[in-house]
Amino acid sequence: MTTQHNVTTSTEISHFLLNCFVRSPTWQLWLSLPLSLLFLLAMGANATLLVTIRMEASLHQPMYYLLSLLSVLDMVLCLTVSPKVLAIFWFDLRSISFSACFLQMYIMNSFLAMESCTFMVMAYDRYVAICHPLRYLSIINEQFVAKAVIFVLARNVLLTMPIPILSARLHYCRRNVIENCICANMSVSRLSCDDVTINRIYQFATGWAMLGFDLILIFLSYTLILRAVLRLKAEGAVAKALSTCGSHFILILFFSTILLVFVLTHVAKKKVCAEVPVLLNVLHHVIPAALNPIVYGVRTQEIKQGIQRLLRKGW
Repeated sequence: MTTQHNVTTSTEISHFLLNCFVRSPTWQLWLSLPLSLLFLLAMGANATLLVTIRMEASLHQPMYYLLSLLSVLDMVLCLTVSPKVLAIFWFDLRSISFSACFLQMYIMNSFLAMESCTFMVMAYDRYVAICHPLRYLSIINEQFVAKAVIFVLARNVLLTMPIPILSARLHYCRRNVIENCICANMSVSRLSCDDVTINRIYQFATGWAMLGFDLILIFLSYTLILRAVLRLKAEGAVAKALSTCGSHFILILFFSTILLVFVLTHVAKKKVCAEVPVLLNVLHHVIPAALNPIVYGVRTQEIKQGIQRLLRKGW
């Protein structure tokens, strides 16, 4: 009888409510402005970068194809998170359907993992360029990029697929209010009447396995790059090499740092304000997306020149 009752009531809950800073209306007001500006900046800057790489023949190189992939991932993440959060802030549209919630959960998990994996491939690209420059064109070519894109998509699409499936199969028979601005896996799963141990274990295992593996290879690549750079004797070679991979390292460091801060605040949530992990969760999907194209645009001479040429054509 109990099982039947749970199944019946779970079907009556047709949507969730995102409790996004509703107890702090002043937070909503002040956060909506920077969040909307970050969203517009991320979409505009990434679109500009994609158009520049598409239109400039000199940028049709593996490194810039990988950068294009990063921009697409950033734009999808922004579109998945920011519009809904702003709709809550401005119009109190807190309701989200079951299907939309689990779709958002899947996109966030898979695309963040894809972004981490893309950083790993880009770090390998810089490693080959600096440590094996004579073999660069034979190793990093269009065929390599195609294989890398397939790997990035296949690994992360398949490994993150069980996360929303495990959450969707649970029975939601009591509450439907998510204490978050987005449909984060555990924020949703803890509303269930079922045991969510499998959900926790799978998310923890896959998350740390994928991101940990990527970060280890990224820092290994940059350690080897740094060692090779310090051995260079030619005048100005060290500065040029560091400048070449500097923008990559800055973005990877920022991506890793904000993720680490989010994890630490989530673990120590009893000691910090409950709203802080929620805020970091939202910002982690928006700030890197806004910074990536700007850092590359400022630090990469070829992209800067390409944008300038496009602007001159436009005038």
